Amino acid sequence: MDTMVIKGRKAMGGVVEGYALVCPESIQGWAGIDDMTGKVIEKGHSQEGENIKDKVLFVPYSKGSNGWSCHFHSAKRAGFCPSGFVVSKMDSRAGVASVVFDVPCVADFEDVDPCDMVQTGDWVKVNGDLGLIEVTRK
Repeated sequence: MDTMVIKGRKAMGGVVEGYALVCPESIQGWAGIDDMTGKVIEKGHSQEGENIKDKVLFVPYSKGSNGWSCHFHSAKRAGFCPSGFVVSKMDSRAGVASVVFDVPCVADFEDVDPCDMVQTGDWVKVNGDLGLIEVTRK
């Protein structure tokens, strides 16, 4: 199997493994996630119809207003939370989302964008303690 390790910055501690859900164009805040189902509902989004529940969610950055993290918080409270979170470049909205998710998170990759390197369905280990993601191709 083809495995790669990508170094970022530890954002939320812990270690988790799961299938990747990669959103190379991020997800908008309002009308991007259905809070009560965890599905991506943004019209025309590459992952429209996919569910964030129990996936390792990859986004390059947040998108939209401060409602972005609020919708993820509502989805988590409804039981639809990713198992891990990877953010190419952390910003304030993504930082708040990583806290409300309360799952292992790695962010701020210097030389690479994991959203360009990882594919939906790859098996990913997120090590938020060390700031590493280990990716095994599907």
